Amino acid sequence: MNSIAEILTGNLLNQPVKIHGWVYRTRSSGKITFIVLRDSTGIIQCTAKQDELNGEIYDKLKNLTIESSLELTGIVYKDERSSSGYEIKVTDAKIYQRNDSFPITKDKSEEFLLDIRHLWVRSQEFTAMLKIRSNIFHAFSDFFYNEGFYEVQGPMMVSTATEGGSTLFKVPFFDQEAFLTQSSQFYLETMIFSLEKVFTIAPSFRAEKSRTRRHLTEYWHAEGEVAWIGNEEMMSIEERMIDYIVQRCLDENQKEFAILKRDTAPLKLVKSPFPRMKYKDLIKNAQDWGMNLKYMDDLGADEEREITKHFDKPLFVTHYPIELKAFYHRPDPDNPSEILCHDLLAPEGCGEIIGGGERIWELPVLQERMKAMNLDPSAYSWYVDLRKYGSVPHSGFGLGMDRLVWWICGLESIRDAIPFPRTMRRITP
Repeated sequence: MNSIAEILTGNLLNQPVKIHGWVYRTRSSGKITFIVLRDSTGIIQCTAKQDELNGEIYDKLKNLTIESSLELTGIVYKDERSSSGYEIKVTDAKIYQRNDSFPITKDKSEEFLLDIRHLWVRSQEFTAMLKIRSNIFHAFSDFFYNEGFYEVQGPMMVSTATEGGSTLFKVPFFDQEAFLTQSSQFYLETMIFSLEKVFTIAPSFRAEKSRTRRHLTEYWHAEGEVAWIGNEEMMSIEERMIDYIVQRCLDENQKEFAILKRDTAPLKLVKSPFPRMKYKDLIKNAQDWGMNLKYMDDLGADEEREITKHFDKPLFVTHYPIELKAFYHRPDPDNPSEILCHDLLAPEGCGEIIGGGERIWELPVLQERMKAMNLDPSAYSWYVDLRKYGSVPHSGFGLGMDRLVWWICGLESIRDAIPFPRTMRRITP
């Protein structure tokens, strides 16, 4: 069995081939039927002539509908009129299924395409996104394997909140109550004491009642934790990782970018190192840019979109006020009102794709932070234990993979960056 990509190399010119696929387009002109067939690797025009085929087979081909599945046998010829430059002259065919009517031929409204996502994933644009997405996930793992990291896994049902109780999904767990995880961070932290450098890619869940174009209820979360390093070293690893992923997509996904009509010029500017700016300095600059921001304001989607207009590379925002971040972030010893953390804001209006920083490793400091935030130490007993037995300085990060796909592909909404988006209003298909 041949693939369409193999045929389009030109190496099978004037040779017999056999392909499986689905009808992308079809039309008949007199005694000739043209079928544009697609498989996972591409599309190609196939020509069936009535006087060269069994009558029954030709009639079936002539009456095919969009997304009918079939097997075609034929000879590869050069054809400059074809969009691919090649065509297959059909000598035989086997029809697996002829559809009565494919639902997406007419209605392409946003809600309808979400309702029928299980069929929309077949579209050329969606297929292109999925191929880039696959490459992004692959490149992320390759980068960290090359850096000497170990891939690990944490549980999806947990007893401890990472980011706070207001965004937790509660689930019954026999005679107890559990939560869907917001992050694998705490579990990754346990593993640095044996493996030192670890990463994972896993789903995370946030019960945020948000309808913005960048939020999902269930999303793919890439996280890493590293022993013996601080905030600056963590950012250096992350910027090299983003640089690596973007460059790999530019090298390997030009065809898919073209299908998505993605202008890749901005991506070509993504070269490490990335600019760094402390939160307090960013607020001053934002005010100079005419933004209504003041110190202690958190950065939301609108603010991040405006800020990133002033940068053609991702921007690290560091040293947030201690009140704006979670309890586990380490206060700056030189200025305890700020923490040693960072957010990475992607350009082109995308905003935050990474959050990370140093973790508190000194037991008294962690206990003080938990007390200040009214957290029950018993609920985090095993996490506190990590600071009692061989604790070391360490840092980590969390990357929203769907946001990364959204930015690299230049999509309208994060819902277009994942096959089956889960939001506060959508749990199907």
